[in-house]
Amino acid sequence: MTQEQANLPRHVAIIMDGNGRWANQQGKPRIMGHQAGVRSVQEVVRCARELDLDALTLYAFSTENWRRPGAEVESLMGLLQTYLENQLDQMVQNRVRLRTCGRTDRLPAKVRRILDNTIRETDGNEGLILNLALSYGGRDELLRATRRLSSRVAAGELTPEQISEQTIEAELDSAGLPDPDLLIRTGGERRLSNFLLWQLSYSELYFTRTLWPDFGREQFLAAITDYQQRQRRFGRTSEQLTDV
Repeated sequence: MTQEQANLPRHVAIIMDGNGRWANQQGKPRIMGHQAGVRSVQEVVRCARELDLDALTLYAFSTENWRRPGAEVESLMGLLQTYLENQLDQMVQNRVRLRTCGRTDRLPAKVRRILDNTIRETDGNEGLILNLALSYGGRDELLRATRRLSSRVAAGELTPEQISEQTIEAELDSAGLPDPDLLIRTGGERRLSNFLLWQLSYSELYFTRTLWPDFGREQFLAAITDYQQRQRRFGRTSEQLTDV
């Protein structure tokens, strides 16, 4: 294994921020920033697949994004539909498996049908898992998981003492995925914005001022290289890791 291949993250999560500001800087409508951002998605997914990463989670649409102007939300849903329609053959050909987290039941019916079909068509693929966070909020995810566990306790299927980290993780939208090793946020902001609040507990964080439409292969590889230079201790000392 070469140095470039060593210590790669298994799972990378990205907060794709800056589409609107990119459009404003270009003197263009906000939707054109989102359209430009789709090209960045395609480039980063391709790079993640070439690196043979296990999973890539993209924060595509948050629970808070429903508060945006109706015309912008409608345009974003249209972009999602177009992306899924255009990328299905590529996903199948490149063994990419699509899955989602979030309240996808809130998406427009036509978008849900296309999304469900893409998930079905790629379910047998054994390459990169592309996990789209759609209508997603970390607090909402934890609330829904808590309610399901509470119902199991009320039904006598589970006692409070039997609730563990593992039982909680099994109820999360990300069940079956490893926690992200690396979180990337573009656009210059330095906050989690209600994203994967449980799963990011021990993730390495990488913030860049690059706006999402300007974030491509080169910038993604720079984030990966930065990650490779870090030492993840998980509460232990450097000396303990050296002794292992």
